[in-house]
Amino acid sequence: MTTDPTSVKLVYLTDRARDVAVEHDHVYAADTGPLRFDLYRPPHAAAPSPAVVIVNGLPDPGVAAMLGKPIKDWESYVGWARMIAASGIAAIAYLNHTPADVTSVIRHLRANAGTLGIDRARIGVFACSGHVPNALAVIARERPACAALLYGYMLDLDGSTTVANASKQFYFAAPPVALDELPREMPMLVVRAGRDVTPGLDGTIVQFVAAARARGLALMLVEHASGPHSFDLVDDSPRTREVIEEVLGFLRRTRRPGPSGAARRRWPGARDRGAPMLEGSVEVRALPESRGCAQRQKM
Repeated sequence: MTTDPTSVKLVYLTDRARDVAVEHDHVYAADTGPLRFDLYRPPHAAAPSPAVVIVNGLPDPGVAAMLGKPIKDWESYVGWARMIAASGIAAIAYLNHTPADVTSVIRHLRANAGTLGIDRARIGVFACSGHVPNALAVIARERPACAALLYGYMLDLDGSTTVANASKQFYFAAPPVALDELPREMPMLVVRAGRDVTPGLDGTIVQFVAAARARGLALMLVEHASGPHSFDLVDDSPRTREVIEEVLGFLRRTRRPGPSGAARRRWPGARDRGAPMLEGSVEVRALPESRGCAQRQKM
């Protein structure tokens, strides 16, 4: 029996997430014309709220023609949007004509932040799997407030063509991005699934993390040692729920001004910059001082 990928749900959804209000009638201007986006409004949140765009690395016309639904309406993405909003952050899921339309989404949100009730300086991105390369292009070109990247292909480094080859095989967008285009100060969370057997994917994560460490990116790595690819959809285990909560915690975590006025927040248990830490059963490595998406960024 073949599973319909559009109907696979997030393994963990809270009651608060189920009650999130969704606004379906928002429109942004893509290069090819107006398109709709959904805004998942955080309940009881004071405006303006931070926001997270759920990045799509596939063209919706092709996805809908093959599977009957655009990415934003898949149960898994609806689940993540609800969980993000329930954590106090507006979540945005959008239609596209091409994966590059995400740039227009982010620019629309920034230009209309006041009307939408979001903070233009605190717009981050979230992506999974084959959508991650498109998110990396957004990070390089639009400088979002933060990024959470889950079990995805990363960058082709040192002459590798792994990501480019996978994009041709699986039809996801992989715009060319160099490591030195990524902003050092932007908090980035990378989640690695220890039992991911997707061809070449894990190697790109390992290589990316090593290169990011060498360059000093503000990167945090969460290891789900027993997790398969798409563990958030197929592995309802305590570890999976912990990782989902760690992702949400990263997105909502806020630094508070220290005595000097500079923002200072250390991850719990950290003693030295770059030191390995354990939070529950989730291994975390911070580089050098990661921050949450709710940290205000200068535009």
